Amino acid sequence: MKSWLLRHDGVVIFIFILIVFFLFVFLSPMLWMFIACFKGRGEIFTYPPVFIPKQINLSHFKRALELGGAKAIGDTLIIAGFSTLISLVVGSLAAYSLAKFHIGGKNLAFWILSIRMLPPIATVLPLFIFFQSLRWIDTYQSLILIDSVINIPFAVWLLKGFFEELPPDLESAALVDGCTHFQAFSHIALPLAAPGLVATALFCFIFAWNEFLFALILTRSHVRPITVLIASMVGGHEILWAEISALGTMASVPVIVLAILLQKYLVRGLTLGAVKG
Repeated sequence: MKSWLLRHDGVVIFIFILIVFFLFVFLSPMLWMFIACFKGRGEIFTYPPVFIPKQINLSHFKRALELGGAKAIGDTLIIAGFSTLISLVVGSLAAYSLAKFHIGGKNLAFWILSIRMLPPIATVLPLFIFFQSLRWIDTYQSLILIDSVINIPFAVWLLKGFFEELPPDLESAALVDGCTHFQAFSHIALPLAAPGLVATALFCFIFAWNEFLFALILTRSHVRPITVLIASMVGGHEILWAEISALGTMASVPVIVLAILLQKYLVRGLTLGAVKG
């Protein structure tokens, strides 16, 4: 296939143009949001639209932070960070048990994954009543627990495939040398599955970072994730487009930086086991 493409330069050029076109289409909202951060308030509503602002305006970032952006980013980092950590710990242990010991039979992994098929809106009311009885409304622990419950099935499903691809001889040799099953898991399986762990952690972090429904229902003023704060800037009489753009840009930075820093591990993790001998 590769040699055929090399002999047909026109096909290669067409595919490249097609990829660039779709990439531009999908990234254009983020590009427009980024440009709107630096526009004057009047330039946002002008027609025809202004693509390059006449003067760089940084006051929108300051205003967004004053409206609670700094605390919202901090709250979201706490919630996403702890839920990702819990999802990795529980998910890796469960996935290793399913992959190596076949606990629960063949269908248990599917039933765990089926939890994500449940519409979140169906569980909002009972969870609200449950957390209200615990006095956990408007607290970090309620959102951390919910995001962990949502992410653990995904982590189990993803990590199970990584552990299944590990050579069983290495763990058998560790057991013969006197290691326990947990030591074989922690010293052999986890280091070998590090790319998979990184890929899983990144996805779990993104899911928790972008979660909106439960954050909207279970928070008030003490805890306010960034998704809820952005939604609150859409009022009945005024929509703070400039501040929304600034806050949306700042909210995108942590995820983009993580994806760039972990790109090598992410690619290795997603391709682990794709080619079998």
